[in-house]
Amino acid sequence: MQKAINYGNTTRFHDLAGIDVAANGGRPGVSVFRSTPLAQPITIKLMEYHPLSSQAFVPLSARPYLVVVAPPGDFDASAIRVFIASGEQGVNYRAGTWHHFSLALEAISDFLVIDRIAEEDDAANCVECTLSDAEQLTISL
Repeated sequence: MQKAINYGNTTRFHDLAGIDVAANGGRPGVSVFRSTPLAQPITIKLMEYHPLSSQAFVPLSARPYLVVVAPPGDFDASAIRVFIASGEQGVNYRAGTWHHFSLALEAISDFLVIDRIAEEDDAANCVECTLSDAEQLTISL
């Protein structure tokens, strides 16, 4: 939904991503991630998910980046999908969605990240899966 605010001088594109971070005492956090491009071709060797929270990425550097995702549940390498996102396009991973970490393409790139902050070590909110040789995916751009 969009609506005019600030006496018609601003358009608010309202509530674009469901931010889900409150499980087990989490709170919303706003951070900047600085992502260094991997050497090409890029080999996808691991995937991760966050069972307790969503994670939104908004590019700040106006450069394209790679999005690698798979559906929630038991990891299935055959379900991996790869997208090139524009430098003007954000993504929001729902809790439990398998994804690769941020993949800058052209140069070091910054992302505004909205995700879960916990008072104590939140290792339980990041589950990684190392892909077998047969599951690994090589991406050439």
